[in-house]
Amino acid sequence: MRILALYDIHGNAEALDAVLADPRAAAPDAIVVGGDVVPGRFAQEALERLAGLDVPTHYVRGNGERESGDPTLLAWPTTVELDGILFCHATPRDDEELLTRISAPERWAAALAGVTQPLVVAGHTHQQDDRTVGAVRFVNAGSVGLPYEGDPGDARWLWIEDGVPHLRRTAYDAIGAGQRLLDGGDLDDSLHASLIAPVPAIEVTELFEARAAQRSTRETG
Repeated sequence: MRILALYDIHGNAEALDAVLADPRAAAPDAIVVGGDVVPGRFAQEALERLAGLDVPTHYVRGNGERESGDPTLLAWPTTVELDGILFCHATPRDDEELLTRISAPERWAAALAGVTQPLVVAGHTHQQDDRTVGAVRFVNAGSVGLPYEGDPGDARWLWIEDGVPHLRRTAYDAIGAGQRLLDGGDLDDSLHASLIAPVPAIEVTELFEARAAQRSTRETG
């Protein structure tokens, strides 16, 4: 089975179009949209593109959809299992949990405790990753619309064929797309950090780790 996994589009319809036009993303048997199509200036356009695809499409609710309050988006499930693969937004237990490339092994183990599927696919941190945690392979598909990779902003996505994940990136006019999002009224600071003037990936990773520590302190304190 061929699965195209699209995560964290964040209203960047141009990035989505670029991925859908990439020959390596052609003819999937199914598409999984892994959450956070919204927020974003052109989120409605992105949703319309996805709805118009002639491929079985499965939606996972991200924190963006949850926070939107839109009843249609709130109805999306928090996890989807397809071809023996578990798809979630951040982790199987939490749509906002921040696990990064430098997270401690015990945090990874706790987040994936009880998972029986051999492969888990997620997003949320906007950084691609591929690791093995015990018996589970965890792959972060990265972000289609707002990648925090420290480069010109190529759209990130995941192709899975016969259960084997392949991380991909597609070049497009990311700077122009970011500027058009700004011109359209999208004031999200992440546009600069990801598309217009990308910051080093490690800076975002360390920021997310600090946020994860603060969240843990609030929950335990």
